[in-house]
Amino acid sequence: MIEQVKAYIEDLKAELIALSEFIYKNPELGYQEFKSAQAHVELLKKHGFAVEEGYMGMATAFRAEKSGDKPGPTVAFLAEYDALPDIGHGCGHNILGTTSTGAGIVLSKLLPQIGGRVVVIGTPAEETSGAKAPMAEQGVFDDIDVAMMVHPADKHARSGRSLALEAIQFTYKGRTAHAASAPEKGVNALDACINTFNNINALREHIKSSARIHGIIVEGGKAANIVPELAIAQFYVRATTKAYRAELVEKVKNCARGASLAAGTELEITNYETSYDDLATNETLMDGYAKHLKAMGVEKLHESRKSFGSVDMGNVSHVCPAIHPYFAISAEPLVGHTREFAAASKTPFAYDSMVKAIGALALTGVDVIRDQDFLAQIKEEFQNKDTIEDEE
Repeated sequence: MIEQVKAYIEDLKAELIALSEFIYKNPELGYQEFKSAQAHVELLKKHGFAVEEGYMGMATAFRAEKSGDKPGPTVAFLAEYDALPDIGHGCGHNILGTTSTGAGIVLSKLLPQIGGRVVVIGTPAEETSGAKAPMAEQGVFDDIDVAMMVHPADKHARSGRSLALEAIQFTYKGRTAHAASAPEKGVNALDACINTFNNINALREHIKSSARIHGIIVEGGKAANIVPELAIAQFYVRATTKAYRAELVEKVKNCARGASLAAGTELEITNYETSYDDLATNETLMDGYAKHLKAMGVEKLHESRKSFGSVDMGNVSHVCPAIHPYFAISAEPLVGHTREFAAASKTPFAYDSMVKAIGALALTGVDVIRDQDFLAQIKEEFQNKDTIEDEE
């Protein structure tokens, strides 16, 4: 079947490169990816997919489906296509989304032989508020057997783990007064804010080394001679598991509560961005992808990249088995979120790697649909994923 897959990719290659380059030349920020989403939709429709646009109430999201003649498992490929401010596709989402759409189309051409269903889901705004998180919460992946995507990088690497993240905002409300002539009549919101940072700094000694807490003050007063009546701080709290994140978030909130109590302010606690779960890679599914990537001609697959960042694919990985490996778009070291990374995403080297990744994704999808034992092993691992111990 690998020769069939290679032939289908060769037939599609020009269309896929055109898609990636169109999106590269038309960079759009999160939830504004109208041209990019439409380009994916048009190609998927051309190849026989039924497409729901404006999916889940998101103007630039879509869900494309195609089924075989006989029922079977559902394989999903997730496409991203948002860009970054100023530098365009410095994270390579032009080629990332193209790889997912390409894998979906290739697998769809095999469905008359193997049955099952393939779904391509367009997921906006990964760089900001991450559409996959609300999608996962609202049941989009409940009928999906496996979800896969690959991200461009400077080397081929296994899917690893990322940190669970919660974005917390503390708003402190005090009372103004003249800071020199009547300071006793004021309630200093900035004091509460600063002491929250001090409390968190003391907390750091007693948290796991893999955790991260980092924050900024976004409002701290208007003039030095006025006791600040309003202060606002924003924090990211990251941990290797959802469970430890929840524990740590409560401790951070207590740091703010104590500081607010000491200063005499009112305190409001909110989430100012979407929270991300840790990425729980399904190693059985990953092994399947690795096998086929080698068959497609990739000689070396590096071990998983340890990430201290957070991705919305993490939320998906707690709803259905998922992988998020990496494919090389350059033979030289690259740094993400740079113009150099963007430029590398439209080179012959990148397109050659894209072809190999598409083949590996499609062939892994074939195994999921045809091999009941393989899928059973994937699902057994998924059911036991929460027994994995938190890393230090």
